[in-house]
Amino acid sequence: MKSILCGVIGMWFFMSGTTFAATLYIDPNNAELNRGDSITVAVRLDTDEAAGECINAVDGVITYSESIVADDISIGESIFPVWVEMPTINKENRTITFAGGIPNGYCGRLQGDPNLTNTVVELVFRSPGMQVGGGSERTAALIQFTDQTTAYLNDGLGTKARLEKYGTTVSLSPDVGTEIIDTWREEVQADTFLPEAFSISLEQDENTFDGNAYIVFNTTDKQTGISHYEVIEENSRESKLFSFGAANTPWEKTRSPYVLKDQSLNSLIRVRAIDKAGNEYIATLMPDESMRKAAPINFIVIGILTVVTLLIFAIMVSLGMRKRRKKRVIHETVPSTK
Repeated sequence: MKSILCGVIGMWFFMSGTTFAATLYIDPNNAELNRGDSITVAVRLDTDEAAGECINAVDGVITYSESIVADDISIGESIFPVWVEMPTINKENRTITFAGGIPNGYCGRLQGDPNLTNTVVELVFRSPGMQVGGGSERTAALIQFTDQTTAYLNDGLGTKARLEKYGTTVSLSPDVGTEIIDTWREEVQADTFLPEAFSISLEQDENTFDGNAYIVFNTTDKQTGISHYEVIEENSRESKLFSFGAANTPWEKTRSPYVLKDQSLNSLIRVRAIDKAGNEYIATLMPDESMRKAAPINFIVIGILTVVTLLIFAIMVSLGMRKRRKKRVIHETVPSTK
């Protein structure tokens, strides 16, 4: 019955010519750029509110003309709190890739929203002082989505959503900017706020990472966006001598989720979030004592200490027995005074 109903509804949409689709677009849809100046464009997502659809993930690939340069990326205003693949610029291939999502899905802008809270990612492009490329790209640059760009419905099945994609055209002026406009760099320099406070979640599942313990973390920065995360596993105060890591252990650049090196969970875990301006926030986690295990090195050290202790005890016993035998011999050989 359910399949028949779905078929009837689908046929009605087909016959009425009505189709539902999410929209991924670059804002503004056209702009002008002088030589040496930069511009920030936003990748925005609209859902089909009439259909009541929600999008929980977008896997994007963007290309851009060789007459402009991709300088930077910001996710400070992004609606996506989770990133499977952080937005990345490949300058050799002139592509920008990203894969992010939001738990429970993004269902559209709220009433009265002036199109500002549907940002997926912001991209910073610059027109070089000397133009490169040929043909029409001397006067215009294209920024567009490839066919690989995909959106997924929040239906628990990973269903691909119907997606319309709209790029943008940047008109390139032959004039050199009289005052080089670099609003992005100015914004970075003005950013004095720390990333948002966050916590570290310790997870372990036999079906994930071969059953190894791992941590999950995420935060946002509402100005310039998070640049990257770093992690360190330090000696815990309770077991400085035997736990993983040393005082000079370096921070390691990473992303969430992160598989712990110290699977005995005896180390103090710190995650540092650093924004584009270099401001940082550090979250700390000490695994609960009930979760900790004796580290392998503990067994080795305890074993060595046990063997050494037994040897020392055996030597002391042996020496004691020799002394007693010597005294007995001396006592037996002393001549009588009578």
